[in-house]
Formats: sequence, C-alpha cells, structure tokens
Amino acid sequence: MFARIAIPLPIERVFTYAVPEDIREAIEIGERVAVPFSGRQLTGYVVGLTDEVPPRQVKEIPSLLEPFPIFDKDMLQLTRWLADYYGCSWGESLKAASPPIIKRARKSGKEARSSGGKGSFLLPNPEQQQALDLIEKCLSGRPAVILLHGVTGSGKTEIYLQSIARVLDKGKQALVLLPEISLTPQTVERFQARFGEGIALWHSRLSPGERYREWMRIKRGEANIVIGARSAVFSPVKNLGLIVIDEEHENSYKQTETPKYHAREVALERARMAGATVILGTATPSLESYFQARRGKYKLALLTQRVDNKIMPEVEIVDMRREIITRGNRSIFSLSLQQAIREKLERKEQIILFLNRRGFSPFILCRECGEVVRCKHCDVSFTYHFKTDRLHCHYCDYQEEKPKLCPKCRSRRIGYLGVGTEKVESEVARLFPQAKLGRMDSDSTTGKGSQAKMLTSFGKQGIDILIGTQMIAKGLDFPRVTLVGVVSADTALNLADFRAGERTFQLLTQVAGRTGRGNRGGEVIIQTYNPEHYSIQSARLHDYEGFYRQEIKFRQELGYPPFRHLVSITLQSPDRDRLVKTAKKLGSILEAGSGERIEVLGPTPAPLPRLRSRWRWQILLKGDKVGELRDAVRESLLRLKEPASGKVRISFDIDPLNML
Repeated sequence: MFARIAIPLPIERVFTYAVPEDIREAIEIGERVAVPFSGRQLTGYVVGLTDEVPPRQVKEIPSLLEPFPIFDKDMLQLTRWLADYYGCSWGESLKAASPPIIKRARKSGKEARSSGGKGSFLLPNPEQQQALDLIEKCLSGRPAVILLHGVTGSGKTEIYLQSIARVLDKGKQALVLLPEISLTPQTVERFQARFGEGIALWHSRLSPGERYREWMRIKRGEANIVIGARSAVFSPVKNLGLIVIDEEHENSYKQTETPKYHAREVALERARMAGATVILGTATPSLESYFQARRGKYKLALLTQRVDNKIMPEVEIVDMRREIITRGNRSIFSLSLQQAIREKLERKEQIILFLNRRGFSPFILCRECGEVVRCKHCDVSFTYHFKTDRLHCHYCDYQEEKPKLCPKCRSRRIGYLGVGTEKVESEVARLFPQAKLGRMDSDSTTGKGSQAKMLTSFGKQGIDILIGTQMIAKGLDFPRVTLVGVVSADTALNLADFRAGERTFQLLTQVAGRTGRGNRGGEVIIQTYNPEHYSIQSARLHDYEGFYRQEIKFRQELGYPPFRHLVSITLQSPDRDRLVKTAKKLGSILEAGSGERIEVLGPTPAPLPRLRSRWRWQILLKGDKVGELRDAVRESLLRLKEPASGKVRISFDIDPLNML
C-alpha cells in the first residue's frame, strides 16, 4: 500500500510514501502522519491511498500522529479549493485547518448534549421580525447569503441567537465567527447564557491543549454551536446549517501569513458545499458585500432603528485647524471635548476616548535639521513610549534608548511630536485628576485575561474614562457610556491605501455606536483636520448609503474591488540592488505575458520600503478573474530565473486587504 501525502511547504505536488505493515490496517485518508522529508521529519496529510507501485523506490511512513482522520471528505475538498483560490500548496492549506498536535488522543463515542432551550428570547420589533422571516425562509428552503445591515445597537445579536435556535430545532449545527473573540466577551456571554454547554469556543488565546479539547468536542458532536475567530471556519462541524459572520467587514478575518485566506470567503464556499445559509452581520458592510447585495447575489435585511427606539447619538465634528487659529487652543483636546468630558464626569457617566495609535509620541523630530529618528531595521519612525522611556518600532519590535542629541546634526533640540494613546492618557490625567482611567491597546493588555479584566472593571464603573485603539471600537455595550471622543479621525485617512476612506468611515461609525445604548442618550465628538471628507461627513450623519455612493464611484473609475480583483506581489531582500533588478525583471515578464485582460502596476518601492532589515518592492495586478491573475503570477514566477541565490523572497496575496 502507498499513500499520497501533502506536505505543508510551498510545493505544489503531493508525495508518495510506502505504508508499512504495522499501520496498514489503521491508516485512512484525512489522517495526519510523520514523514521523512529532505533529511528531517515533517507532519504530512494523507490525501490518497493506492496499491499502484511508484516508478522509483519511496520512503516509508514512520508513524500516525492520531488514531483517526482529522479531515473528512468535505474538509479535504474545502482545503483543496482554498489552495487553488489563494495560490498556496494543499499541504499549507491543510496545516491552516489543523488542530494542534497532542500525543495519544482518545476516541470517544459521546454524543451531543442538547444545547437548546436555555435563556429567554426577546420579542423582535417589526424590522427584526422581517429579517427573521427571511432567514427562516432560507433555512427551510433554498439556502442563501443574507447581508444583515443593521445600525449599531439595532439587535443583530438577538437575530443571530434566534436564527441559531431555529437551526438547532431542525437538527443542524451552527458556526459563528467573531473578528476578535477576546475583545467581544459580552457577545460570547450572551450566547453562553442562551445555549449553555452546547457551545465550543475556538480562538488563538486558548492553549494548544484547550484548543485540541474543544476541537475534539466539536468532532464528537458534543457541541452544536462553534464560536470562534477566523480559524474556526475549519472546525469539524458535521451537520452545518448556518454560518454567522459578525462584523463581516473586519480586516482581522484576513490571514496575513500563508495561506493568505479571507475567512468570509472560505465560509461562503463551505456553506455552498454544505447547503448552509450564511448571515453577514454589520453596521458598516464591506463595499464588496454591499455591492453583491445591491446586485441581488446576496439577500439584504435592513435594521434602521435601534432596539426600543433609542435614538442614534448626535455627532459633532470639530475642525482642529480652527481650534488653533480662532481659539488659540493647542491642546490635543478641543474645548468642546474638554467641556463634554467635564459634564459627563459630573453626572457620573462614562466616556470612551478613541485614537488608533499606540504610544506617547508617534515620531521624534530634530527642530534644527528636520531629521526624523527612524528604526535602523525598518524605514519607519520610532514611537516614543513614556512608560518605558524608550523608542519602540511597532513593526519589528526593536527598541532603543531615547536620544539626547540629534543623530544627524548633534543638536539638543529633539522634539516629541504627534499623539498616541499613552499621551492621551497622560493629558486626561492632567486635565481631570479626579477621573479613574483605563487604557486598552496592545501595549497595556498583553497579559492573559487583561482585556476581559479591564472591560469587567469598566462595566462595574471602576473606570470613568476608557482610552483605547480600535480594540474598543466594536462589540462593547455599556449603557452608562454617554460620550465618545475621537481624538483624531485622520489616522486611517492618511494611509497610502485605496481603502483608507472605507476604513475611516467604518471605524468612526463603529466607535460612535458605543454610546447612547442606555436611557441617558449619547453624543460623539470627532476631531479632524479633514472635516469636509465624505467619510467623516457620512459618519456624522450615520449615512452608509451616502458613503457608499461616493466610494463606489471612486472604485469604479479606478478599477478597484468590487469591480476587479487584485493580486499584490511583494519582493523583499537585504540586497537592494538585487531586489530592484529582480523586481524589474519580474515586472517585464508579467507585462509581456499578461495580455489586455490584466493590468500591471509597478514595480515600485512598497509604501513601507524597508522592514526588518529587508528592502521591499511591490507589483500590483488588476483583473476580472482570480484564476487568470493567479495563473499569470505562477507562470511569471516559473519563468523568472532570479533569485538563484535565494536573497530575494517573493510572495503574493490574492484579494489583499493591506496594501502596505
């Protein structure tokens, strides 16, 4: 007997190994095995068995890693699709879909416990009922993709809960994807209160042992509902009836390492294979999803009102240019925001201050010669952190002492410019010394459970003012929050990315939605140097349609998604000359072989031209069909003789979300 084995390396083919006598009875397609490969032992995946003798002698499989298959026929088919679509090897996609390896796993015949009937359902309002009727129609008849577009606080989670209950009643199972499960504990708690022990949680914050135990519970059918982050899309649910993708627009659904898949797209394909319905829920749909709903490919369910007819918060835009010129105010807080904070504190209400930038000062500038102090490994400015009194690079994590003199002209006139969350916290403490403060960013919440601990404290009013980055912009529901202050709306707007306007609108709308959820109402103050921008004005008016009309026009004119697909090719090397030579050669090959259906942009230096001591160039391809783009890249890379020395690394990303 011989086995066809997929190896998790960037190699297209599968390999043949001999199956020794002692495991011949036990080996099955879908199992994970240890195999010798190029002088080392690797994990491989059995994708076929045959008695056909190969033309040359092959090595034997030393052992099975588990006494049962970890992939069934459907998951093998899904991972094969993922490999084809995203241009990686089958082995790489199988590895992405695998649970951690835990020695001597046990089989169990334990069956599912009932997970229905716990908790009480809230009575839906007319819009919610309409959405539920549409979902029920799809669950009972022809499965579909439903875009549930509901303003913040409109009761989308309740619709998820009631839809899942209906799926369970039909004897099927549900999969719920959340963008960052550790940041949405309230949502998870609502599911657990409603459905109890029938839930399995799957996310990166679990230890390998915890993840494996949850994976086994799902595989054995002990959990009828799986809730998790993007990798949960591969969980071994056997009888899938519904997939819910909450905050479907979120970038965290896109994997940044190979295979660079988007969990939403994988979920849509999995649902198609299983005959399941998909709910895409969000207050700020991605342009791609809303475009599909407008053209009828997806069904659209609208929730235009908040639950119990609570009104949307009033949004005030503060032009920070006028703040300086007409009011002489050089504080990071406008006079309006300072006054609003003061009033809320006096009323014992809570405040969220949002800035999507960590640290104390985003850059350090010499006031004599204009030199910006940069990381020696990356072509980006250091961020100064007050707590450590050091300079940090947020890309490679390199740190160094803050300079006393300019490294270029030796001047002492070194200044710390710009604002980060650490500086916001310092300034709030100076202006409002009586307030209890909390800060949530990736610097302040590194410990296990630290995020949940801070949110619990905020919920119990142990914190008056919560300061944070985008991790506080979604999924939080605290009725005593009556003010959201956006310290700078321009952080995302100034990025060199065609999605900058979309991200700004989404972020502002989501963070604004954290207020006004109780009976006290709410207000939002957005500080900006670009008050006229349509993303900011649409966020002020809670007007997704107005934003969409402007943004879709821009996308169509320039041939960006959703009108065309993109592939981003990144070349990087410590040898700048070799990199430029290779990038230009690859660009010429692509131009010559692509034809009229594919547009080649570049090669050019990447927006981040150096990262972790490696120079970076980019080539961008636009086309109507993913398959044509992927094949053009693969054929061009085969024709490219460089880099023989291995000094230039080349990677590509199908449907990229990050253009940096």
